[in-house]
Amino acid sequence: QVQLVESGGGLVQAGGSLTLSCAASGSIFRINDMGWYRQPPGKQRELVATMTNGGRANYADSVKGRFTISRDNAKKLVYLQMISLKPEDTAVYYCNADVLLTSRTPRVYWGQGTQVTVSS
Repeated sequence: QVQLVESGGGLVQAGGSLTLSCAASGSIFRINDMGWYRQPPGKQRELVATMTNGGRANYADSVKGRFTISRDNAKKLVYLQMISLKPEDTAVYYCNADVLLTSRTPRVYWGQGTQVTVSS
């Protein structure tokens, strides 16, 4: 019913930057919270940053001041600008959306993930 497609991952040197994008499509009435989680190798998935439909952002302490989340509600897009990347930012990054479907049913969706690798 809803698809989230991420793009923008890759390999970057420490100190570099990347921007991730996620596009939502499908039977969407409204997207409430939308954001990014990541799963480092051998660890559990963790919150990176989320943004409400009204534009209020929430960041993990580990990324504050380095990552910026933004949204285009009309186009159903969410972005994650990452600067000053560190090797510990290496992870699979997942897009997440809290969606109200056109049927008015609430659902949470995940993207397929995009790999970000930061070399030292």
